[in-house]
Amino acid sequence: MATASLAAACRRPGVTPVGEQPINGGLLIPAEQMSGESTAATDDDPVLKIGVVTDIGKLDDRGFNQLAWEGAQQGAAAIGGEASYIESESKEDYGRNINTYVERDVDVIVTVGFALGEATTAAAKDHPHIIFIGVDQDQRETLPNLAGLAIPADHSGFLAGALAGMLTRSNTVAAVLGTDRIPPVVAFKEGWESGARYTNPDVKTFAKYHPGALNVVFNDPDWGAATAREFLDQGSDVIFAAAGNTGNGALVAVAEAEGAYCIGVDADQRQTLPEARSCLVTSALRFIGPGVAELITAVHNDEFSGGNTIGDVGLAPFHDFDAVVTEPMRDTLDAVLRGLKDGSITTGYAPS
Repeated sequence: MATASLAAACRRPGVTPVGEQPINGGLLIPAEQMSGESTAATDDDPVLKIGVVTDIGKLDDRGFNQLAWEGAQQGAAAIGGEASYIESESKEDYGRNINTYVERDVDVIVTVGFALGEATTAAAKDHPHIIFIGVDQDQRETLPNLAGLAIPADHSGFLAGALAGMLTRSNTVAAVLGTDRIPPVVAFKEGWESGARYTNPDVKTFAKYHPGALNVVFNDPDWGAATAREFLDQGSDVIFAAAGNTGNGALVAVAEAEGAYCIGVDADQRQTLPEARSCLVTSALRFIGPGVAELITAVHNDEFSGGNTIGDVGLAPFHDFDAVVTEPMRDTLDAVLRGLKDGSITTGYAPS
């Protein structure tokens, strides 16, 4: 199984790196997360056409789907290409939406999320002339035209949990999650809980997965809010949400309470979910957009290779909570990030 690594600077959690600029509605794509240089398209070059197929969470989920779309737009802009998207309404749409782009003769198809993995692999085998990028899709076999952008959710969750373990005053933290049928969601949970115990061996952890169908689990903010309130009633004073729009409901519910912190996921949710700013210390980041953009640039530069590409993780800036996260806490987070990167710290998550 071929594996490449995205060149990524080791950012200090909570500090905005030089070169980080908001694009398209405020989602942050750090410039330093892009390795290599794109070769600008000339008038003689054919325009690279890129199609994005979302998961059920919708393009405007202010998280995973939207970040991948931002990355596709950034990659298209860098090479003079064109990007478009199709939203999936149900899992039955996955194959149909991919085939729509096949019929449109696009050059690159980006599919977003673990759930699209099977349909993406099948399409890549049937259409070897098209390049496929599968976000959050681990490639068990290497196809020359399919790259899986794998960003370890357990590492991202571990960083967030490590901070939560230091922030909690009640020694109780909780996580509102999508579904345990999606391995990266399970990885977030396992990493979160391990990280909290790493910095606070006495911490108590609660977690709950949404029990519904796949077309509901990431789009049920009412359930997310009710679950967050349940955890608050049980004494949790730091709540992590990794559940798309369902998680957004949880974050807003925490913001409406007093004396509790919340931690978002994937994007800097201070930018994407202003309703949660009063509790939002940071967000557990996976640099999805830069990973997609870099792979598109690699296609344009004839440097694309199939297999797995490993992306990077970090924490968003602490913004209004900059004074709450002390220098000793930051030093610990820096050490944790280094340990996760060099393998001296493990999360305990074992993918099935």
